[in-house]
Amino acid sequence: MQPLLSQACWDTLYMVGWSTLIAVVGGLPLGVLLVLTDRGGLLQNVIANRVIGQIVNIARSMPFIILMVALMGFTRWITGTTIGREAAIVPLAIGAIPFFARLVETAVREVDDGLVEAVQSMGGNTWTIVRKVLVPESLPSLISSTTTTIVALIGYSAMAGTVGAGGLGDIAIRYGYQRFETQLMWITVGVLAVVISVIQFAGDYAARALHRRGGRSGPAPRLRLLKTSTPTGKAG
Repeated sequence: MQPLLSQACWDTLYMVGWSTLIAVVGGLPLGVLLVLTDRGGLLQNVIANRVIGQIVNIARSMPFIILMVALMGFTRWITGTTIGREAAIVPLAIGAIPFFARLVETAVREVDDGLVEAVQSMGGNTWTIVRKVLVPESLPSLISSTTTTIVALIGYSAMAGTVGAGGLGDIAIRYGYQRFETQLMWITVGVLAVVISVIQFAGDYAARALHRRGGRSGPAPRLRLLKTSTPTGKAG
């Protein structure tokens, strides 16, 4: 059992790791854009906001097993195959991007409007506000959102094992279910539970640490830092 479980764990972490990276890179700007283009946003554009929102909603509503089948042609074009851990990364990442984008949108909306207005009064542009206020101030929530995405992707990767993607889900199906090795299936379930618990603990710890550090600094030091880093002399 040990060689099988070791390789399956590595395959699962490989798929989830790359999928999370792609989801963060694609979902973070998408979520911020949903906030900026909303009513009252810095880049208010109702039409663009509705179009982006509908695309995100449609992508989120599609069951993952259907998404894998629908993307087989695209997956083959990207990776040259539809089987294996590299092929599984494509639907995992595409499915996670809109999921993470909505979490980012929720996190960014929690940022205090007073900080945004303060940077605007100093002459900061939209990019400065995003880089110096929206993302740093929402970082604890973004860490929690990333943790939630990773946990969801572990579940998706187990589902991807049903179509030969490898990983712990593949072990549970091929050996635990199809070969009636019930003990191995429950061991796989236990390994998944341990992996998820460790990731959740690490994510919660990092989010709490960032939140405490941000709370100790307070708004006044942050505003002074923003004032010194904003390229304008109109503040005052």
